[in-house]
Amino acid sequence: MASVAARAPVVPRPAEPLSGRILRVLGKAPVHLFLAVIGLLWLIPTLGLLFTSLLSASDLGGGGWWQILSKPSAATWQNYDALLSNEQITDSLLTTLQVAIGSTVLPIFIAALAAYAFAWLEFPGRDWLFIVVIALLVVPLQMALIPIFSLYNTLGIFDTVLSLILFHTAFGLPFAIFLLRNFFIGIPKDILESARIDGASEFRIFFRLILPLGLPAIASLAIFQFLWTWNDLLVALTFGRDTKPITVAIFNQLTEFGSNIEIIAPASFISLALPIVVFFAFQRYFVQGLLAGSVK
Repeated sequence: MASVAARAPVVPRPAEPLSGRILRVLGKAPVHLFLAVIGLLWLIPTLGLLFTSLLSASDLGGGGWWQILSKPSAATWQNYDALLSNEQITDSLLTTLQVAIGSTVLPIFIAALAAYAFAWLEFPGRDWLFIVVIALLVVPLQMALIPIFSLYNTLGIFDTVLSLILFHTAFGLPFAIFLLRNFFIGIPKDILESARIDGASEFRIFFRLILPLGLPAIASLAIFQFLWTWNDLLVALTFGRDTKPITVAIFNQLTEFGSNIEIIAPASFISLALPIVVFFAFQRYFVQGLLAGSVK
């Protein structure tokens, strides 16, 4: 029987002295303090909007939002109750949700298929087509507003949720294809070749291997696309008349009433809060997607 080599004894690491730990904490203290100040300054507008949405119009007329810090009893949920009874705002929230979800799912699905083809399938003109996709990244959105406006009128889809989804999909595809193709091409080729040897079709490889392995990049792209679509105002103003996302509804409240702050403030905070919730829900995948491919 072969003898088993004795393991080398594990030498315990000496404990760091208290003075060393104090010096290490003090050395990082300026950086931590600076980051805390930056974070606080970054949160002030958001907190100001939240406090404004909790104050009545009469209280806001007598001072700024900071008065809630000295008088917490002034906070009220009546503004949010009035907001929920405002049909224009509630309908716009539903419209925004439909447009944002549709404009996120559709381009990601199409881009994932195209990115897989650009990364792992051989076909004539593949490299030239990918160059065209990259060139489309620099096309400004504004130059397409009038031609697409005329096209939508001809097709009879102007002022619909579908028209907004299609526009955001068209301008989101170049970046989505570029990002996903660069991620997919980093997947080990041996995995795909093994699947092909086992008789898997290209669609089976795509749905069973590429999509699960590309989840970090897809999640990161979904966050970007959702935020861009949710916060859009220009496209919604151009292609919507009765179909109004939340940004257009808030804009109309501001231009029509001006001082209707008890509706504008809570609607603006809800419009701000929902994308933040989406970001933090997918934050883990977002960080993985940003770091994907950085280490081989």
